[in-house]
Amino acid sequence: MELKSGNVRLRPLRLSDAERLVELANNEKISRNLRDGFPNPYTLADADNFLAKFTNQDPVTFFGIEYAGEHVGNISLVPGQDIYRKSAEIGYFIGESYWNKGIVTTAVNLITEYGFKNLGIIRIHTGVFEYNIASMRVLEKCGFIKEAVFRKSVFKQNKIWDEVRYSKINPEFGG
Repeated sequence: MELKSGNVRLRPLRLSDAERLVELANNEKISRNLRDGFPNPYTLADADNFLAKFTNQDPVTFFGIEYAGEHVGNISLVPGQDIYRKSAEIGYFIGESYWNKGIVTTAVNLITEYGFKNLGIIRIHTGVFEYNIASMRVLEKCGFIKEAVFRKSVFKQNKIWDEVRYSKINPEFGG
């Protein structure tokens, strides 16, 4: 399974991605925008544990993001359970040196289309910490709609923050 647009390609994760993943992810500027389950510092053991869970998926929902043939980050759709089984949460990060190049916008568009067409997803959603303006811009460029602000709902970096919720509905269902 591979998704491609221009210089951006989404491909399944590989166990051999571990060292590169450490290079990209071991950065406080990245971890501050993600849930606490994403460790900082990010070690080779963290990468190995993550990749052991998310390689060889069927169907693939966790992808490596490649830009011009180089692994630059990861993106995923986590399908919901039970009554939320037609929804999925999107999550992503790329290495700091690749920010502001349109890579994540392309990756979000690719995985969103994949989720709608290949996984039968109707609603894709995510929450963004109030200070992560760049991620909000990406989602808005990709047609995600701000649905709500969950006031003072996130505890991150020893502070309480708002979480801004976004979603996009599959166009076949009125989105």
